[in-house]
Amino acid sequence: MHVLIVEDDERIADALTEAMQRFGHEVAWVATGHEALAAAAKTEFVLLDLGLPDLDGQEVCRRLRERSWVPIIAVTARAEELDRILLLQAGADDYVTKPYSMRELLARMDAIARRVTGPAAAGAAGESREEQWSAGPLVLDLRTRQVEVHGEPVSLTRREFDLLAALAADAGAVRAREDLINEVWDANWHGSTRTLDVHVGSLRTKLGARDWIEAVRGVGFRLAVPDVA
Repeated sequence: MHVLIVEDDERIADALTEAMQRFGHEVAWVATGHEALAAAAKTEFVLLDLGLPDLDGQEVCRRLRERSWVPIIAVTARAEELDRILLLQAGADDYVTKPYSMRELLARMDAIARRVTGPAAAGAAGESREEQWSAGPLVLDLRTRQVEVHGEPVSLTRREFDLLAALAADAGAVRAREDLINEVWDANWHGSTRTLDVHVGSLRTKLGARDWIEAVRGVGFRLAVPDVA
């Protein structure tokens, strides 16, 4: 992959560059948020430090996600759960907290790359999976990764779309929390399960009705067509 490293500390950037190149990746390095926004169109993966001199890393992440589905792993020293939740809501695919091991970072990159380039990301989990799913006013296109409600486009982050697709794949059925986390994030996800609830809440807001996603206490969630839709 072509990896863009966004890091203002040259020492850290050099170490990351060496590690990425050792594992066969092409690397470009920028030190500011504005440089990252300019260079992101030419890359396949972004490693984003949050402590940049010109723009806050969360703002860079949000702007990148508005224009591209490029995978983003945030590298952060912020350990509070709220900071991590806000980061995921801004569109990051994952994060690692400093100090981190290079082995863990590479493993997380590989996991995200498999999801992005795998059959589900391309629009189907297999030949039998429909490319478009609809229920009432909701239309989900797996090929173009677009969502509409009442004919109006709904802008979703990568995780929000993947979560909606996972629920839509078996609409009406209850999906266990653990299964959703394993499918949408990763079987080796070490973050808080609160992340799932945050993404469900965000989806409900964007779809325009809380009843689109029903919580089944102690089990998980299911997708349903709300009466108000």
